[in-house]
Amino acid sequence: MSLRKRISWVAAAAVAIAVAIAVSVSYFAVHHQLLGQIDKELTAQAHAIQANPDHLNSLMFSGIPASDGGPAQYWQLVEADGTVVTGLGAALPVTKAAAVASGQSAYMSDVTIGGVLFREFTFPLIGPEINGEQLAVQLARPLQPTINVLSKLRLILALVFLAGVGLAAGLGRLAARRVLTPLAEVTATAQIIAETDDLTQRLEVRADDEVGQLAERFNAMLERLEISRAALDASVAAQRQLVADASHELRTPVTSLRTNIEVLLSDGVLDEADRRQLLKDVVEQSEELSTLVADLIDVARGDVPPEHVEDVRLDRLVESALERARRHKPGVAFSGDLQPVVVGGSAERLMRAINNLLDNASGHTAPGTPVHVSVDGTGVTVRDHGQGISEHDLPHLFDRFYRGENSRARQGSGLGLAIVRQVAEQHHGTISAANAPDGGAVFTLTLPGAVVLNDADPTDSAVLDETGVPSQTEVSA
Repeated sequence: MSLRKRISWVAAAAVAIAVAIAVSVSYFAVHHQLLGQIDKELTAQAHAIQANPDHLNSLMFSGIPASDGGPAQYWQLVEADGTVVTGLGAALPVTKAAAVASGQSAYMSDVTIGGVLFREFTFPLIGPEINGEQLAVQLARPLQPTINVLSKLRLILALVFLAGVGLAAGLGRLAARRVLTPLAEVTATAQIIAETDDLTQRLEVRADDEVGQLAERFNAMLERLEISRAALDASVAAQRQLVADASHELRTPVTSLRTNIEVLLSDGVLDEADRRQLLKDVVEQSEELSTLVADLIDVARGDVPPEHVEDVRLDRLVESALERARRHKPGVAFSGDLQPVVVGGSAERLMRAINNLLDNASGHTAPGTPVHVSVDGTGVTVRDHGQGISEHDLPHLFDRFYRGENSRARQGSGLGLAIVRQVAEQHHGTISAANAPDGGAVFTLTLPGAVVLNDADPTDSAVLDETGVPSQTEVSA
């Protein structure tokens, strides 16, 4: 059975129970009220007769006023031996009346005479006696009018009951349809998504109620799923592109290295100068291949957050990176303006990003040209005085394997700046590049949460080895 039918049946059943209770209570209340009214009238007539024995002497029960219940339609006097002295209307049963005349208490009962139901009240007459006998008085009123009224009332209440149940069933079905329409839309939308894999579907929010909130939550869930799907698709596409680009980049040094090795292993005669040149090429190609593999590993793990996040003295990392850069590029004039700054993150990855920025700056700077590095509360800024960056290269400078116009003649994998961008994103920061007004390029690594120290403690720094790579000692500030 569908949910709509179940709701309709439940609503109809609930209303049926409520109407049945109301109808039953109403009927029994009216039934009790009508019969009680007859009993009150009979009791009032008995009190009037006992209070005024003249009614008995004159046998004029018809003289009872309406305020005392009015005259009884049927009455009779009964002696203790069951003899009816006098009466009016149908003959009433005298068995219990004789007992009352003999001294038993009054009673109220229903009697049937000739197929007609009567309400009878029998009570002893206190006072006068006839022929020395105690008398009992019987008063009776027919119940047929009351029965007719109750029969009509039962018919009316039965019709009210059926009409109420039918109306409840109809209204319950309408209400169920209105309530379940959004649920049907949810089902239809889920079916469409399952068949088409289209996460752009959305539900219409019709009202600000529980069903409307359900539609809003469903739409929010679809939006999150769509974002997650887009991120997953982008990640898969990036991985495929990385594999394709890596295959392309690895092919050249591997091919060249293999060729040179084959030449060295051939039976051909090589003079010492050519042999040394080939061996030098093999070493350079091996180093290039090692650098490329290392960069590929860094790029591949770029989406993984740092395992160890600690407080890092950023100025100390840059100072160590400058010492490394001076050793590798003695012809470049490196200088620094380093404020004591603490930032939360991975010292190893931050060091890699700073080294890549310095390598990029020194690679585009002529010998004797300065490269200036500054550290402040926003992060790290590297300024060179080289040829600058072409406007065409600026939007793609941090893409994987992208080689700008000024870099294509130099050895490199095209992954250095891409690694810098990944490190910045891992630390919730940004990397940007721009041309300086007086020539050269400016790279800005912004790291949120960096704190400038007023009084730097020489002991509060990242512990670095002589190569500039952070050790595993915890950094504090």
